[in-house]
Amino acid sequence: MKKYFLLLFLSTSFTMISQENTDFWDNVQFGGGVSMSFGSQTTIGVSPSAIYNFDNGFALGTGLTYVYSKNQDVKTNVYGASIISLYQIPNIGIQLSGEFEQSFAKQTFNSQSTSTSFPALYLGAAYNTGRFAIGIRYDVLYDDRSVYSSAISPIIRFYF
Repeated sequence: MKKYFLLLFLSTSFTMISQENTDFWDNVQFGGGVSMSFGSQTTIGVSPSAIYNFDNGFALGTGLTYVYSKNQDVKTNVYGASIISLYQIPNIGIQLSGEFEQSFAKQTFNSQSTSTSFPALYLGAAYNTGRFAIGIRYDVLYDDRSVYSSAISPIIRFYF
């Protein structure tokens, strides 16, 4: 229930900012990332997001995540929502990131399914060239509840 109040608070905050600042939409960027892997395990993911760029190199936003994975007879669907913070180090091209994500997974094996939920707190660094960033991130909350195979994952972001 606390998570829903947090999302309501953030959406209200963005609405109040947009009413005070007529240039609000000029500072909003939409984008996200995609992931694909084929072979013995098939993985397809999409993560749309929107961020608001502040004047001092900081950006704050929100995102959604969907990942489909199939490894032999095990199918996994992961749904999630996240809060994203970015900081662009001036004149270097390095972008630091922090992202809190709450995910829900449903795994199916031989017509039996199990559902789990797990949080993730990603800290990362990426090389940023304006609208494109590539780098690496680490989930500091990673444990055995996660359906992901590692706490380390790549960062590939596009914003328009």
